[in-house]
Amino acid sequence: IIKTALPNMDREAKEEYFVVIQAKDMGGHMGGLSGTTTVTITLTDVNDNPPKFAQSLYHFSVMEDVALGEPIGRVKANDLDIGENAKSSYDIIEGDGMDIFEITTDAQTQDGVIRVRKPLDFETKKSYTLKVEAANIHIDPRFISGGPFKDTATVKIVVEDADEPPVFSSPTYLLEVHENAAINSVIGQVTAHDPDVSSSPIRFSIDRHTDLERQFNINAEDGKITLATPLDRETNMWHNITIVATETSKYLCILKFCCFYSHYF
Repeated sequence: IIKTALPNMDREAKEEYFVVIQAKDMGGHMGGLSGTTTVTITLTDVNDNPPKFAQSLYHFSVMEDVALGEPIGRVKANDLDIGENAKSSYDIIEGDGMDIFEITTDAQTQDGVIRVRKPLDFETKKSYTLKVEAANIHIDPRFISGGPFKDTATVKIVVEDADEPPVFSSPTYLLEVHENAAINSVIGQVTAHDPDVSSSPIRFSIDRHTDLERQFNINAEDGKITLATPLDRETNMWHNITIVATETSKYLCILKFCCFYSHYF
């Protein structure tokens, strides 16, 4: 019968022992013959170690136009135990971005993967601070007094500005114009703005594929729409044209709207 000689053996310090056992006849007295064998003793794991983050503070940066569900960073809580005893789950327990971000466990690496769950906006909020927790999934009641079997770390996320296209003040415009309106008269105006902090100038234009007869013009600077050719309600009551707003740098935004002509009284 082989018994342990010391209490509190630690697998994490030494996992395997080789013990040579001797058997001797004549009750072990002098002159007896003996034989030996080697016994390999392997310590199995118990969950007696909590997870521990590799660092207390993590820094990540993300572009504001990142796709929802896209991973933006990983954190790692190491556990000296193995197998099921080393598995942890991750949660966001505090912070100003609990509804913006989520964290899940990578089953292969046991990393905590941080993802975006709601759209980011650099112009509204430029950074977030989260407190994440890693907790063992399988707790051994025999070692509960050695807990808690969890650890926390702080995650700081910086949102970086992305060059965004212009935004019209309204998704559609409805203009009502008398059919006898004078040529070059202003029949309406559209407005758009650059949502970026470093606002770029915007120029307006008409998509001529939607105005083949070139009945309308638009002032590139202020978005005022003028009449280029006479209108005839009996010939065409509606015109649907597309306005394009373009940043002088590169981005554009397209708006479709309608013009309605009333009878001339």
